[in-house]
Amino acid sequence: MRLDSLAFRLFATSLGWTLLVLPLAGFLIYRTHCEGLQTKFDSDLKKLLTAVAFDSMNTTGDEPVLPQNLYEPLFEVTHSGWYWQVRPIDGAPGRRLVSPSLASEVLPSPYDKKFPTDPTTGIRWMNVPGPADQRIRILEIIETLGADPNKPKYSVIVAGPIDWLEEDFKRFRNWLSGALALAGLALLGSTLLQMRFGLAPLRRIERGLANIRSGAASKLAGRLPAEIEPMQAELNALIQSNQDIVDRARTQVGNLAHALKTPLAVITNEAREHKNPFANKVAEQAQIMRDQVSHYLDRARMAANSSGKGRVTPVEPVVEPLVRALERINRDKGVAVLMNVAAGAKFQGEKHDLEEMLGNLLDNACKWSKTRVFLTVRVETPLTESGAKSKEKRLIVTVEDDGPGLTAEQRAKIGKRGVRLDEAKPGSGLGLSIVSDLATSYRGAMSLDASVHGGLRVTLVLPAV
Repeated sequence: MRLDSLAFRLFATSLGWTLLVLPLAGFLIYRTHCEGLQTKFDSDLKKLLTAVAFDSMNTTGDEPVLPQNLYEPLFEVTHSGWYWQVRPIDGAPGRRLVSPSLASEVLPSPYDKKFPTDPTTGIRWMNVPGPADQRIRILEIIETLGADPNKPKYSVIVAGPIDWLEEDFKRFRNWLSGALALAGLALLGSTLLQMRFGLAPLRRIERGLANIRSGAASKLAGRLPAEIEPMQAELNALIQSNQDIVDRARTQVGNLAHALKTPLAVITNEAREHKNPFANKVAEQAQIMRDQVSHYLDRARMAANSSGKGRVTPVEPVVEPLVRALERINRDKGVAVLMNVAAGAKFQGEKHDLEEMLGNLLDNACKWSKTRVFLTVRVETPLTESGAKSKEKRLIVTVEDDGPGLTAEQRAKIGKRGVRLDEAKPGSGLGLSIVSDLATSYRGAMSLDASVHGGLRVTLVLPAV
């Protein structure tokens, strides 16, 4: 998944949305749960405080009485965390009553510590360390016996443990974090599945175009989603339009070939019937014109052929007949062509063009070699600018000889049209120029260099299947 791909954009968007929404949702759920639990805890403490205050202070006597209905069994368990306490304040006489769970301990008073009173309930709240190092939440209310304002005031306190509440918060937080993490992973997994399923038509288009380029198909076939169907129709129309252009170009190239070759043949024949310098010059120039016409007709044919798209040519069946023919032609020189062709190597183009390129290179190497010509064909996968492997493979063809070789200056000249370094050798000087033009038409290249065997090394880079 490359950084500039649609898949990465979709994945990054989903990941960002997941990382934003899930933590926010988790925070809101956690806060809601904690506030709800805290509210219920405080509500239970208020009920217990009301019950203790009513049972102990609802008397006509001079001292509070022991509550009869305690509502909470843990008030009977020593240091359980649940406590109540009733005692006089402001130095008033009276006895102190405590729950059995408090034993000999004394609960601190929010009233003594000047904690503010809740204006709606008259209750003071305070969280403090309690007996046995427990953290407890204290609720306190100030009451008088029998609700008589002339009687002494008493502090009525109820306390409950905070530790279990915080443990519940922690446990809920852990479970919620795990659930949200699992949900996040599930969402990302479903996103990857959606991308694979949703982008599958694009991969089908890619395979279809590859089949068209390799000659396995002539158009994009198959049913595609409604959003992509217009693109499929436009691509098929473009392919058909290109094919129509190719057919018209081929027809025009053929017509031009017939129109030019016949007059040139007549001029050449007429000139050869007259044995004089003028006639010889006309015949010579007519032959040059025929060579030039052939050269440019080949270039026109290449352009009309759209760089051989849709044609596949196995290399080995083309190389072997050429090598045998050249070895027979150069039998007197004892030239041997040593070839090393990668198994299954295929050229993405016309068989005729490959024959012409290899034929020119091998024939040229045989002319200039002493006894050996070396042909190597391999397939490579080039790297893109980002460093990743390209999807298009390249055919690397190398032809070398053990002849005298060329200087750097001569190598710079020899690829030009019509240039010949030795007029004694047969040829028109168009061979390497034709090879270079053909290679360029296939988006390839031709380069010249010195061979390790002493002669010339020609390297062709061509498209491979």
